[in-house]
Amino acid sequence: MTTEMTRETNAASPGEPHRETGPAVTVVIPTIGRPSLAATLAAVGRVHGHGPEVIVVDDRPEDGPEPLPLPVPGRVRVLRSGGRGPAAARNAGWRAATTPWVVFLDDDVVPGPGWARALTDDLARLPDNVGGSQGRLEVPLPADRRPTDAERNTAGLAGAHWITADMAYRRTALETTGGFDERFPGAYREDADLALRVERAGFSLAKGERLTRHPVRDDGFWSSVRLQRGNASDALMRHVHGPDWRVIIGGHPGRLRRHALTTGMGLLALTLAATGGRRRRLAAAAGLAWLGLTAEFARARIAPGPRTPEEIVRMAVTSVIIPPVACAQRIRGEVKVRTGRTGRRS
Repeated sequence: MTTEMTRETNAASPGEPHRETGPAVTVVIPTIGRPSLAATLAAVGRVHGHGPEVIVVDDRPEDGPEPLPLPVPGRVRVLRSGGRGPAAARNAGWRAATTPWVVFLDDDVVPGPGWARALTDDLARLPDNVGGSQGRLEVPLPADRRPTDAERNTAGLAGAHWITADMAYRRTALETTGGFDERFPGAYREDADLALRVERAGFSLAKGERLTRHPVRDDGFWSSVRLQRGNASDALMRHVHGPDWRVIIGGHPGRLRRHALTTGMGLLALTLAATGGRRRRLAAAAGLAWLGLTAEFARARIAPGPRTPEEIVRMAVTSVIIPPVACAQRIRGEVKVRTGRTGRRS
């Protein structure tokens, strides 16, 4: 389904091209059909027929049963990107836009009151050499208890640089860089990669004053394990931007080396135990090392949280599973990069 938005044009003088008088910015929202999309659109203002033009990119897979139509108002354009991931969906959106600026929002954020006006003010004050503007991100946390591990992970987005929860780019910056690298399959690192390439193309990036809220979703018991898929994207970041990419984007050192040590101790303990004989003592030592490393990881995740029985069980179980999953995902990413199986850039 594609619903085209109307746009007025000025009549051009003889010998002059037509000039569009529509909004100076297009909002692009990739979605996989989450119910939160309705709140995002309402906060942008397009539900009631005002606000900037909006393009929603439906990134649900096209194979299988036909998905239900998205509950979007008629003034919003809807494009299909075939389930190729958020990078490809955002590329489809900005390439369909015609405005000088494109602002990317996630489908689970809620722009604050007056967001559209604040966005206009943020962009109007920028000189030509600024290629992007990031909104301020706020993550509401419970006031009556300490946040869970999942809530702390989401809260970390508030201090992240150049993430597409609310990130506007000048169209010329997107055209110069080619947009998002579609080799990043999920919503992880594709925004940091684009920011680095925009800066290397000679543009600078700025922080704006507009405010967007990112509510915390309940993604289930195994959400922290699923997040380890991002380790494959880290391999691509290293390949594209070099070993210091994490420092360049202002990130923090990860736990991958410790996860590798934990996983190695566990595998060593199992291997030595299976051989039997005199190696059982070595197996026991390796097992104790694995247990100590796993317990330290679980404690680091439990200590700042609410320490409810449910949270403690979740942290204990997932702390056992996360190290080998993280290592497996990183190996998968390295293999894809080294064998050229990451596909086209865009």
